[in-house]
Amino acid sequence: MLWKPLGKRLTVNRRLVLPLVVFLVGALALAAAAILTFSPGRGGGNGTASVGGAFTLVTQDGKPLSDGDLKGAPFLVFFGFTHCPDICPTKLFEISEALRAAGESDKAQRLRALFITVDPERDTPDAMKSYLGSFDPRIVGLSGDRAAIDAVIKAYRAYAKKVPLKDGDYTMDHTALVYLMGKDGRFIGSFNMEQPPADAAAEWLRHS
Repeated sequence: MLWKPLGKRLTVNRRLVLPLVVFLVGALALAAAAILTFSPGRGGGNGTASVGGAFTLVTQDGKPLSDGDLKGAPFLVFFGFTHCPDICPTKLFEISEALRAAGESDKAQRLRALFITVDPERDTPDAMKSYLGSFDPRIVGLSGDRAAIDAVIKAYRAYAKKVPLKDGDYTMDHTALVYLMGKDGRFIGSFNMEQPPADAAAEWLRHS
């Protein structure tokens, strides 16, 4: 008769352990993804992560912009889309506040932040221009065809996925990270937008 209670205890223990195992596996997967994203590149040998690279996209003014056009001043990169309900406008506001706090010096005026759409089907240059009108003009909206956008997302090791909605519409899941790129175009690290605008501006300008 002793084996029955023991069997019940084992069943209960399995029910408790299984969710824990699933949670730990998920946590390890996220940690591995972060390590792969921001670990130093194997081929570079210079200690910087292999994030970023060459691109040519279209600004909100309908003009081409390449990574080469940005060299000479540090810049930020943020992936998002104009139909984003909360994260994107919040980040763009924080970036605008950092740019405002940077002041009017020549170095400050050369700062740029790229808002690269992950939804080029809806985010045309005109749509990007209208959306970014509420933010600092040094934020440059970039769009392009799907292949060009996917190539940049891959180069920056970012994430974007279309998520269907019940009404036939869709939204986008995407990386919420703000990338800080050096004046040579190389990845420096994740930029902390949670700090006060003056501190964010000082950190940004420190790499000028």
